[in-house]
Amino acid sequence: MRGSVLSTLSGVALTLMTWQPLPVLASSSIGKVDLVVVSKSDANMVLMRDGKVLKQYRIAMGDLPSGHKLKEGDQRTPQGRYILDYKKPDSAYYKSIHISYPNEEDKLRAKALGIKPGGMIMIHGQNPRSNLSPEEAQQYNWTNGCIALTNAEMDELWKAVDEGTPIEIWP
Repeated sequence: MRGSVLSTLSGVALTLMTWQPLPVLASSSIGKVDLVVVSKSDANMVLMRDGKVLKQYRIAMGDLPSGHKLKEGDQRTPQGRYILDYKKPDSAYYKSIHISYPNEEDKLRAKALGIKPGGMIMIHGQNPRSNLSPEEAQQYNWTNGCIALTNAEMDELWKAVDEGTPIEIWP
Protein backbone atom coordinates (compact mmCIF):
# COMPACT_ATOMS: atom_id res chain seq x y z
CA MET A 1 0.00 0.00 0.00
CA ARG A 2 2.65 2.52 1.06
CA GLY A 3 4.75 1.76 -2.03
CA SER A 4 1.81 2.32 -4.37
CA VAL A 5 0.94 5.63 -2.67
CA LEU A 6 4.54 6.80 -2.89
CA SER A 7 4.70 5.68 -6.51
CA THR A 8 1.50 7.58 -7.34
CA LEU A 9 2.69 10.72 -5.51
CA SER A 10 6.05 10.52 -7.28
CA GLY A 11 4.26 10.21 -10.60
CA VAL A 12 2.05 13.20 -9.84
CA ALA A 13 5.05 15.27 -8.69
CA LEU A 14 6.96 14.37 -11.87
CA THR A 15 3.91 15.23 -13.97
CA LEU A 16 3.53 18.62 -12.26
CA MET A 17 7.25 19.39 -12.59
CA THR A 18 7.24 18.58 -16.31
CA TRP A 19 3.85 20.11 -17.06
CA GLN A 20 2.92 20.13 -20.70
CA PRO A 21 -0.57 20.91 -21.96
CA LEU A 22 -2.50 17.75 -22.74
CA PRO A 23 -4.68 17.45 -25.81
CA VAL A 24 -8.10 18.91 -25.17
CA LEU A 25 -10.53 16.06 -24.71
CA ALA A 26 -14.26 16.32 -25.14
CA SER A 27 -15.78 16.50 -21.67
CA SER A 28 -17.62 13.24 -22.25
CA SER A 29 -14.29 11.47 -22.87
CA ILE A 30 -12.76 12.58 -19.55
CA GLY A 31 -15.14 10.45 -17.52
CA LYS A 32 -15.14 10.55 -13.73
CA VAL A 33 -11.98 11.42 -11.80
CA ASP A 34 -10.87 10.04 -8.44
CA LEU A 35 -8.44 12.80 -7.47
CA VAL A 36 -7.94 16.50 -8.19
CA VAL A 37 -4.42 17.87 -7.59
CA VAL A 38 -3.61 21.58 -7.51
CA SER A 39 -0.08 22.98 -7.64
CA LYS A 40 -0.29 26.58 -6.46
CA SER A 41 3.26 27.41 -7.54
CA ASP A 42 2.48 26.23 -11.08
CA ALA A 43 -1.07 27.68 -11.16
CA ASN A 44 -2.12 24.25 -12.36
CA MET A 45 -4.97 21.81 -11.67
CA VAL A 46 -4.70 18.15 -12.70
CA LEU A 47 -7.62 15.73 -12.94
CA MET A 48 -6.61 12.12 -12.28
CA ARG A 49 -8.05 8.62 -12.35
CA ASP A 50 -6.19 5.51 -11.23
CA GLY A 51 -2.94 7.49 -10.96
CA LYS A 52 -3.12 8.77 -14.55
CA VAL A 53 -3.47 12.40 -15.58
CA LEU A 54 -6.63 12.95 -17.62
CA LYS A 55 -6.70 16.72 -17.96
CA GLN A 56 -4.80 19.85 -16.85
CA TYR A 57 -6.00 23.43 -16.41
CA ARG A 58 -4.40 26.78 -15.69
CA ILE A 59 -6.01 28.23 -12.57
CA ALA A 60 -6.40 31.61 -10.92
CA MET A 61 -6.25 31.81 -7.11
CA GLY A 62 -6.35 34.34 -4.30
CA ASP A 63 -4.42 37.58 -4.54
CA LEU A 64 -1.76 36.19 -2.14
CA PRO A 65 -1.36 32.57 -3.23
CA SER A 66 1.88 31.78 -1.36
CA GLY A 67 1.55 29.95 1.93
CA HIS A 68 -1.33 28.15 3.58
CA LYS A 69 -4.58 29.93 4.32
CA LEU A 70 -4.58 30.79 8.01
CA LYS A 71 -7.41 33.21 8.56
CA GLU A 72 -10.51 34.71 7.10
CA GLY A 73 -9.74 37.44 4.57
CA ASP A 74 -6.04 36.64 4.05
CA GLN A 75 -6.59 36.15 0.27
CA ARG A 76 -4.78 32.78 0.38
CA THR A 77 -5.77 29.44 -1.09
CA PRO A 78 -5.46 26.63 1.47
CA GLN A 79 -2.95 23.80 1.19
CA GLY A 80 -3.53 20.18 2.15
CA ARG A 81 -5.95 17.36 1.48
CA TYR A 82 -9.64 18.19 1.38
CA ILE A 83 -12.87 16.87 -0.12
CA LEU A 84 -14.97 18.38 -2.88
CA ASP A 85 -18.07 18.02 -0.74
CA TYR A 86 -20.91 19.74 -2.61
CA LYS A 87 -21.78 21.46 -5.86
CA LYS A 88 -23.51 24.84 -6.17
CA PRO A 89 -25.09 25.29 -9.62
CA ASP A 90 -26.31 28.84 -8.92
CA SER A 91 -22.99 30.35 -7.84
CA ALA A 92 -22.28 34.06 -8.31
CA TYR A 93 -19.23 32.92 -10.31
CA TYR A 94 -21.01 30.65 -12.79
CA LYS A 95 -20.90 27.22 -11.06
CA SER A 96 -18.91 26.26 -7.99
CA ILE A 97 -17.73 23.18 -6.12
CA HIS A 98 -17.05 23.57 -2.40
CA ILE A 99 -13.69 22.54 -0.89
CA SER A 100 -14.00 21.19 2.68
CA TYR A 101 -11.75 23.90 4.14
CA PRO A 102 -11.29 24.31 7.06
CA ASN A 103 -10.54 20.74 8.07
CA GLU A 104 -9.95 19.74 11.71
CA GLU A 105 -6.24 20.63 11.54
CA ASP A 106 -7.08 24.09 10.14
CA LYS A 107 -9.66 24.66 12.90
CA LEU A 108 -7.21 23.63 15.63
CA ARG A 109 -4.48 25.89 14.21
CA ALA A 110 -6.86 28.86 14.04
CA LYS A 111 -8.09 28.23 17.58
CA ALA A 112 -4.52 28.08 18.89
CA LEU A 113 -3.74 31.37 17.13
CA GLY A 114 -6.98 33.00 18.27
CA ILE A 115 -8.16 33.69 14.72
CA LYS A 116 -11.06 32.67 12.47
CA PRO A 117 -9.95 30.24 9.75
CA GLY A 118 -12.46 31.48 7.20
CA GLY A 119 -14.33 29.20 4.84
CA MET A 120 -16.42 29.00 1.69
CA ILE A 121 -13.41 28.11 -0.44
CA MET A 122 -14.62 26.96 -3.84
CA ILE A 123 -13.53 25.98 -7.30
CA HIS A 124 -15.61 28.25 -9.52
CA GLY A 125 -15.99 29.84 -12.92
CA GLN A 126 -15.41 33.35 -14.11
CA ASN A 127 -16.32 36.66 -12.54
CA PRO A 128 -19.37 37.86 -14.50
CA ARG A 129 -18.38 41.50 -13.82
CA SER A 130 -14.91 41.17 -15.34
CA ASN A 131 -14.02 43.04 -18.52
CA LEU A 132 -11.30 40.49 -19.29
CA SER A 133 -11.71 37.56 -21.65
CA PRO A 134 -11.67 34.14 -19.93
CA GLU A 135 -8.12 33.52 -21.15
CA GLU A 136 -6.90 36.92 -19.92
CA ALA A 137 -8.55 36.47 -16.51
CA GLN A 138 -6.72 33.17 -15.99
CA GLN A 139 -3.39 35.03 -16.15
CA TYR A 140 -4.12 36.83 -12.86
CA ASN A 141 -4.84 35.80 -9.28
CA TRP A 142 -8.11 37.58 -8.62
CA THR A 143 -10.17 35.46 -6.20
CA ASN A 144 -10.48 35.82 -2.42
CA GLY A 145 -8.75 32.44 -1.92
CA CYS A 146 -10.85 30.28 -4.23
CA ILE A 147 -9.63 28.45 -7.33
CA ALA A 148 -11.01 29.76 -10.62
CA LEU A 149 -11.37 28.16 -14.04
CA THR A 150 -12.98 29.43 -17.22
CA ASN A 151 -16.69 28.65 -17.46
CA ALA A 152 -16.06 26.07 -20.20
CA GLU A 153 -13.45 24.35 -18.00
CA MET A 154 -15.84 24.52 -15.04
CA ASP A 155 -18.42 22.65 -17.14
CA GLU A 156 -15.86 19.89 -17.76
CA LEU A 157 -14.89 19.71 -14.09
CA TRP A 158 -18.55 19.70 -13.02
CA LYS A 159 -19.18 16.55 -15.10
CA ALA A 160 -15.89 14.88 -14.10
CA VAL A 161 -16.12 15.10 -10.28
CA ASP A 162 -18.66 13.67 -7.92
CA GLU A 163 -19.31 15.01 -4.45
CA GLY A 164 -16.79 13.28 -2.17
CA THR A 165 -13.87 13.45 -4.63
CA PRO A 166 -10.60 14.25 -2.82
CA ILE A 167 -8.55 17.32 -3.72
CA GLU A 168 -4.90 17.87 -2.80
CA ILE A 169 -3.65 21.44 -2.88
CA TRP A 170 0.13 21.67 -2.92
CA PRO A 171 2.35 24.75 -2.40
